[in-house]
Amino acid sequence: MTGVEAVLRAERLAIGVAGVVLYLVLGGSWLLLVPLLLAIDLSMIGYLAGPRVGAITYNAAHNFVIALLTVGAGWWFGIAWLQLLGAVWIAHVGADRALGYGLKLPTDFRDTHLGRIGRDS
Repeated sequence: MTGVEAVLRAERLAIGVAGVVLYLVLGGSWLLLVPLLLAIDLSMIGYLAGPRVGAITYNAAHNFVIALLTVGAGWWFGIAWLQLLGAVWIAHVGADRALGYGLKLPTDFRDTHLGRIGRDS
């Protein structure tokens, strides 16, 4: 890992931690945090329809744009649970990126914008 890669991973980890902190500051439950973090990976169900559909569903659930819009909409409309959902979403995406899991390419689950993941990478 180069110095630049290390800095980028640290930034992604910081975003993930910020999402957890926001979730807790907004009054989110510690008991629900882990299940909510893992629930976002249900988007992988799209891979049952093939790698192209899987990449679309996975990427829809694993990007900062939708997560930030969710927090913003929750704040704008005063919907606390929407803010909490967005915070967890930010935490999940940040943690995924810090671990090297990127947005999926339509070729294969292991092909991401950050490079190939898995044993044959």
